[in-house]
Amino acid sequence: MHEVRLDLVGSLQASGPEFVKAHGTENDFVVLPDLDVALDLSPVAVATLCDRRAGLGADGLLRVARAGALVAAGVLDELPAAVAADDWFMDYRNGDGSIAEMCGNGVRVFAHYLVASGLVSASEFTVGTRAGARPVHVWHADGHTADVTVEMGPVRLTGESKADVAGRTVAGVVVDVGNPHLACVVEGLDKPALDALVLPDVVAVDSDVFPAGANVEILTPVHEGAVDMRVVERGVGETRSCGTGIVAAAAAALRGADGAAPRAGALTVRVPGGVVDVEFSDGSATLRGPSRLVATGRLTAGWTTS
Repeated sequence: MHEVRLDLVGSLQASGPEFVKAHGTENDFVVLPDLDVALDLSPVAVATLCDRRAGLGADGLLRVARAGALVAAGVLDELPAAVAADDWFMDYRNGDGSIAEMCGNGVRVFAHYLVASGLVSASEFTVGTRAGARPVHVWHADGHTADVTVEMGPVRLTGESKADVAGRTVAGVVVDVGNPHLACVVEGLDKPALDALVLPDVVAVDSDVFPAGANVEILTPVHEGAVDMRVVERGVGETRSCGTGIVAAAAAALRGADGAAPRAGALTVRVPGGVVDVEFSDGSATLRGPSRLVATGRLTAGWTTS
């Protein structure tokens, strides 16, 4: 009888880059440290890696590198607003391989990784994103859990639109949180009815309003300082949480009388993956919530192929 043995040592010696699997309120990510910007993150490679059968499985991918290094490598054409060349930059990709401007849960996970890995020793620092600089405060972080506040920047309410969701037309508020959202507060909707909705993988939005598509949030009206929310993210489908979507939903729920900005105040947003707190002041928002680092490992040499 012949013994069949997998040569793990040889396989590991020829393996690919290190990764971390993490999530923020169950919005999950593959974190790829790439300080030299040596990885070719083609849409196909990213989509394969994020695939829940062919890869590690994730809603998105976060590449870790300095902003200046990404510009030098041609990944970024220029430094985004208020981002310095020495800032750590969250090069975020959706699960389908497309590029997104911003991800609130991703920034919390990204900041957690930077502190837990020793790349940053301060509790307050700036994370660069394609939507601009995002200051963070890491209240607590260890090798597993963290509590992080992200300054999400200005939140703009630019009008109203509609979408067809689960067989019904719903009206919503057009919200810019560095990326586009349609946040729909559905009057009379409660949590059991929200949970019962069958949401599609893709929600059709008005292309004149959203030429690049949009994330769509369905939420209950405010009750005792909180709302319940579900979200369908462009390029991903429904996720257990979406940080920018949570901010957009809170902005729509706290919409001021002029309709142009959320009124000052705080709101708790409950999503399927957990609970996050949003606070508005002078038209800007902060987002506070948890992060968890779940696993570390190393990709195989052929990880870029399906």
